[in-house]
Amino acid sequence: MLRSLHLKNFTVFPEARFTFGRDLNVFVGENGSGKSHVLKAAYSAIAVSAASAKDAATDVPSKAQLQTALADKLRAVFRPDALGRLVRRQRGRSKCKLNYAFDIADLDLEFGFSTSSKTEVEIETLPSARVEKLPIFLPTDELLTIYPGFVSLYDTTHIPFEETWRDTCLLLGAPLARGPREPKIKKLLVPLEEAMGGNVDLDRSGRFYLHLPSGNMEMHLVAEGLRKLATVARLIATGSLLDKGYLFWDEPEANLNPKIVKAVARTILQIAESGIQAFIATHSLFLLRELHLLHKLDFKKLRPRYFGLHIGAEGAVTVNQGSTMDDVGTITALDEDLQQSERYVDTEMGIPLDHPTNGDRE
Repeated sequence: MLRSLHLKNFTVFPEARFTFGRDLNVFVGENGSGKSHVLKAAYSAIAVSAASAKDAATDVPSKAQLQTALADKLRAVFRPDALGRLVRRQRGRSKCKLNYAFDIADLDLEFGFSTSSKTEVEIETLPSARVEKLPIFLPTDELLTIYPGFVSLYDTTHIPFEETWRDTCLLLGAPLARGPREPKIKKLLVPLEEAMGGNVDLDRSGRFYLHLPSGNMEMHLVAEGLRKLATVARLIATGSLLDKGYLFWDEPEANLNPKIVKAVARTILQIAESGIQAFIATHSLFLLRELHLLHKLDFKKLRPRYFGLHIGAEGAVTVNQGSTMDDVGTITALDEDLQQSERYVDTEMGIPLDHPTNGDRE
């Protein structure tokens, strides 16, 4: 479990300390407030640690190896012109620091780089162990329809996609999990398959289909909301989203209707309940309310954490955090939703839009 992340002079954050929950962590803020940056910073370091555990023969990578791997991953995930572009813009030469603390102290990591950095970071705290399981990053767009041939194209051609897309496509192509984990996988899959009306198939040509009672439907013809659910279902079926892992999901509500958002909210909480540490970035009041309602009704044992990101002077972002939605502070994007609801109710009640009390009720 990632316990905390301390960012100093990193992108939009002059300084921010995030204390994470064991199961669900929700980031709320306007566009440009750095929600995705937090997810990507956490994901990048965990992905490097887990990849080194998977690929290397030695117990832990050397300092030089890890420095190169971290720099490469940050550039591939954030896609800046140079690594130093991730340092918060200030007069003169600046340096940023990223500090990661885990429940296992041997995994702790701290590194930094300056505005002049192009290819390498400087590690200050070197971990003596590695994360066991690859994290998963789900971008705003669904990936099942681009999956055929995407990894080989990415590896052989310069295309401007974040490496999170490649990483997740690799996991989508993994074989289905078998053995003692199947009952737990089935428990997570059943509500997803009910919402989709079928199950996900990957044929020999590398194309995904939704298998329905009436026959297979090409994933390209399936509604985007169902494709998002299908992506999660596939990752559960392969065992990638199971036990002691990490899920980073950027705006899971994007392009979804409220009915599908409700299914997504329940899926997120089920994944967190299963032992995955989940990190969600959103500015959807509907999704936040649904998570809150489901938590109170059906997932009472979970202890979520909420983070409100606020844009201040010169674009600097500060963070409010706590165990409830009330702790995030005033988020303009959420207030607009609330005010529109109040204006709609007032209009239906015959109160003029320019009335002094309109949109200003307690």
